[in-house]
Amino acid sequence: MLKNYLKIAWRNLLRNKSFSVLNIVGLSIGLAVTALIVIWINFEIGIDQFHDNKDRTYQVYNQYPVDGEIWTWNSTPKIMASAIQKDYPEVEHIARVNWDSDFLFAKGDKRINGRGKIVDPDFLKIFSFPLLEGNLETVLDDVNSVIITESFAKKVFGNEPAVGKTVKVDNADSFMVTGILKDLPSNTAFEFDFLMPWAYLKQRGSDDKYWGNNSIATYVMLKKEVDYTLFSEKIKNLRKKYDKDSPEMVTYLYPFTRSWLYSNFENGEEIGGRIDIIRMFGIIAAIILIIACINFMNLSTARSEKRAKEVGVRKVVGARRLTLVSQFLGESILISFIAAVFALILVLVALPTFSTLVEKPLSLDLTNLGFWGSTLGVICFTGLLAGSYPALFLSGFKPSSVLKGTFMKSNTGVTPRKVLVILQFSAAIILITSSIIVSQQLKKVQDRQMGYAKNNLIYSVIQGDSEKNYSLIKEELLASDAVTSITRTSSPVTEGWSNSWNFEWKGKDKENKRIVQRFAADENIKETLGIEIVAGRDFDLYKYPTDSTAAIINESAVALMNFDEPIGQIVKDNGIEWHIVGVAKDFVLDSPFQRIQPMVIEGAKAGFNVIHIKLNKTGSTSENLANVEAVFKKYNPEYPFEYQFIDQEYARKFDSEKRTGQLVSMFTLLTIFISCLGLFGLASYMAENRIKEIGIRKVLGASVRSITTLLSLDFIKLVLVSIVLAVPISWYFMNNWLEDFDYRVNISWQTFVLAGILALAIALVTVSYQAIKAATTNPIKSLRTE
Repeated sequence: MLKNYLKIAWRNLLRNKSFSVLNIVGLSIGLAVTALIVIWINFEIGIDQFHDNKDRTYQVYNQYPVDGEIWTWNSTPKIMASAIQKDYPEVEHIARVNWDSDFLFAKGDKRINGRGKIVDPDFLKIFSFPLLEGNLETVLDDVNSVIITESFAKKVFGNEPAVGKTVKVDNADSFMVTGILKDLPSNTAFEFDFLMPWAYLKQRGSDDKYWGNNSIATYVMLKKEVDYTLFSEKIKNLRKKYDKDSPEMVTYLYPFTRSWLYSNFENGEEIGGRIDIIRMFGIIAAIILIIACINFMNLSTARSEKRAKEVGVRKVVGARRLTLVSQFLGESILISFIAAVFALILVLVALPTFSTLVEKPLSLDLTNLGFWGSTLGVICFTGLLAGSYPALFLSGFKPSSVLKGTFMKSNTGVTPRKVLVILQFSAAIILITSSIIVSQQLKKVQDRQMGYAKNNLIYSVIQGDSEKNYSLIKEELLASDAVTSITRTSSPVTEGWSNSWNFEWKGKDKENKRIVQRFAADENIKETLGIEIVAGRDFDLYKYPTDSTAAIINESAVALMNFDEPIGQIVKDNGIEWHIVGVAKDFVLDSPFQRIQPMVIEGAKAGFNVIHIKLNKTGSTSENLANVEAVFKKYNPEYPFEYQFIDQEYARKFDSEKRTGQLVSMFTLLTIFISCLGLFGLASYMAENRIKEIGIRKVLGASVRSITTLLSLDFIKLVLVSIVLAVPISWYFMNNWLEDFDYRVNISWQTFVLAGILALAIALVTVSYQAIKAATTNPIKSLRTE
């Protein structure tokens, strides 16, 4: 019996080649796209899920009431770890992690820049980064010990053994390599070439005991028997004991396993993060697969007349409906299996490009039995989903009606096939609208005035002797034709590295906890960065020696501080009184998608980390960079000259939204293509079924245009209904998406009109080909008897 069903299914595929191809192509694309998205989703939700103690690991967070809302953030004071360790025996391990540090490793004549972290020794007991060499218990005990990854070891030592060898770090301190870490897996959020002990930070004098300096990450691992809920209640009052300035601040533990996907908080509650993008594309994957299945349903039921007599004869000779359902579902699963084979080929071909697009090292493990099991499950599920309605529809025909030729129902009214077409195009219109709005939002933000001149501007992190030789470097660069201006800052102009609500000024309300950005700059900030000074002046240490404690504030800070005349006012920060000498026009320091925060640009006494250099636009960029590099090599010979272009750094701020827009656009096009395949097939079958009607109309004088309009009208009506359904849905979802941005585009009615016109045009082009083909057929051929 099974063999017979397979033969019938295969013969039906061959007999109806065009419909079979449309079904298989649509399903193949749907399955391939779904598979690619699922591979990416599995990678994202698997980030840092491999750690053995992940379920007992937590990151320390803070909560604090500000202006009627509860703020949440994950940076902590350095001193907090020792307080937790002393007061809470429920904690098995605790580790502080400093933000990424760049160090120069020197071994003989070799100089290699590495990026790593300074951590407490318990870091490797909390997280499962296995040591290939070294003793886990003692590997970070010595202040001048360092452990490096196997890849970094090869860069520094080549093929020589590294453990026990000494390297010089930043041309200052000698470190002994005490361990080699296995290279970090691709599915971790941690990135580092080396780990240094926290004791080294103390040795450098950077381990402060100030509770107001929230500047590091703190991780704890609870003992196995500890109840997380009870412990959370216990630890939340930690600050009341130690932090005299902010005793009302709440300390709590956030599960480490959720930190990658859930990073956004509102009024103290977790509201999402990366999980929102994952959910969005998960929905898109489901929509595309369902649309592909709808194609199958529509095309299968459209061919019902050709299968009707087969069903009638089978029922007359005793076939039960369950048997017929099983046969049709079997045919559907066979088509799904064939489509899955082609989909697998598409996935293998497209995966490298897709990995590049999402910037993740995605892979497909064909040796994994779980993969083949899930693939088989998807094939069966897709086959059952796609074939369920056709199977029930075809098996429900009455033999008496079929054999008399009276089984066909009128095309008027609401039919399941029309509903399915409406659902298809509603989904397509929602995606078209989403793609347009994402594109509009990205363009609006990219066109935003950032408030500084990013062209021909580079920055280099201050390392080695570039700090003490800065004056010589500056003098020689300005004397050359390569550079027009140079200044030092606390961070790149594209990044905010510091902020605080502890700034003080005359008339400030004690309850005011508004965050103020902290930036620092040397003289020539106006000329180098191209910011606009709207009142007062730039820093000038030569003319005004007291400018080391001068400050420039932006327009948003003027509004916050409510200064009628800001020049000469005093702003206090970290015990220093900064006198305001200028007001700068607002410029974008952090995200261009958010509103500009109040900012205080502090003078030279604040200290610097970065050198900004304005290249001469009249010369060759490559020659200018070569000249700049030569000067840095002269005064800082032990360090390679590394730099970043500000315009490129600014462009990276849009990477995430660009990827989202590209993916939405790509999946929109695929959705439209799959929908058009189904529409093309339905139009073809409609034209075939009405061929005699068309012939009669032509004999009676109907024009090609009128016949084409007649045949297209039914489909256009369905698309118009789809537009009506899709507009409110797309508005709701895209309005919610835009709420994440302070600086955003307004959704206009023109967007929906454009999406609707595109959908109508696509449907009309798809249907018109078959309609015109039918309308131009010779009526003599169509009116011949069988």
